[in-house]
Amino acid sequence: MRRLVVTSAVVLLLSVVVGNAWGQVQYRVTDLGTLFPGGYSLAMGINDLGQVTGKSKTSDGGGWNAFLYSNGTMTNLGALPNGGASEAYGINNLGQVVGSSYGPSSGYAHAALYSNGKWTDLGTLGGVASTALAVNDSGQVVGAADTPNYNQAFLYSNGKMTDLGMLGGNYSEAWAINAGGQVVGDSSTSNGYRHAFLYSNGTMTDLGTLPGGTDCTAYGINAGGQVVGYSDFSGRGGMHAFLYRNGTMLDLGTLGSPTGESSVAYGINAGGQVVGSYYNGGDPGPDNPGDVGAFLYSDGVMQNLQALIPSNSGWTLDSAHSINDYGQIVGYGINPSGQTDAYLLTPVPEPSTFVLLTVGAVSLLAYGRRRLRAS
Repeated sequence: MRRLVVTSAVVLLLSVVVGNAWGQVQYRVTDLGTLFPGGYSLAMGINDLGQVTGKSKTSDGGGWNAFLYSNGTMTNLGALPNGGASEAYGINNLGQVVGSSYGPSSGYAHAALYSNGKWTDLGTLGGVASTALAVNDSGQVVGAADTPNYNQAFLYSNGKMTDLGMLGGNYSEAWAINAGGQVVGDSSTSNGYRHAFLYSNGTMTDLGTLPGGTDCTAYGINAGGQVVGYSDFSGRGGMHAFLYRNGTMLDLGTLGSPTGESSVAYGINAGGQVVGSYYNGGDPGPDNPGDVGAFLYSDGVMQNLQALIPSNSGWTLDSAHSINDYGQIVGYGINPSGQTDAYLLTPVPEPSTFVLLTVGAVSLLAYGRRRLRAS
């Protein structure tokens, strides 16, 4: 009987430890707030320091304002000199932010880099508008800019904006860049379709689509060159998130009906964890109002992020946009007050807590065995 009691107690404690570490509640939700009372905000990027960038606007539909969230405070980053509204999409580990800022007279946006407290206009490719979407730790910036005739992907490095070309069509856009300078995005092809591309060592490579598909976009790339985005595919409606690695495009599926709902992957970290959204229609995109939920793809499984936060949090997670190498996730959703706000998800328990709990459980198991031997 004593053996049964001690063994049962140890099993119970181990169940609690494992349940707390790997159960349904795996993330803590932080509401990042807004720049304007009653307004709303969208989080677009996060670095490995936990700094978040995105955009916020007033409730009356005024222009966007770029923000930086750091150490619990959301700061309005302003705009280019004499500029109007601004938006922010990417941030590197140096705290540099990229996005766009609108001129008050022309009404066009220019790609811009925020560093050391000020915005720098990155210009265009000879046209009237541009936007910056990502920046790596070397300060290389990618996005899209107008030429006199087309809208094309660019790489901005060492003070110069370079046209990355196209896949035979008349449009391209660069969405992400990794530490090695590899760039991903999408481009129109000679037959009018849109395909994901990988730009590396001066060459733009067509990544194709999922089997039987015609259109595809790449939104994220990690340090290992793994690429994520979305593609259509043969025999089904809608789009599916994909993971491209080792020359193969893997269909990540969706959380809804295989024929009625779609998914899109926006970000991937060094560990291969992918975040994105599933939705019910409309064109997918970083701030698509058709998004209806956020997902995490990890270890070959797509999970609904809503199921991985406390059930009593009051939050409805609409979309997940970026994940850092520590597993923190940012996006936007409906907070307990019914307001659309940017959020930060932080994994719990912290690794150190899990280690301590595990060690404690193992110690109790060893103690129980010693007591049994003594009896």
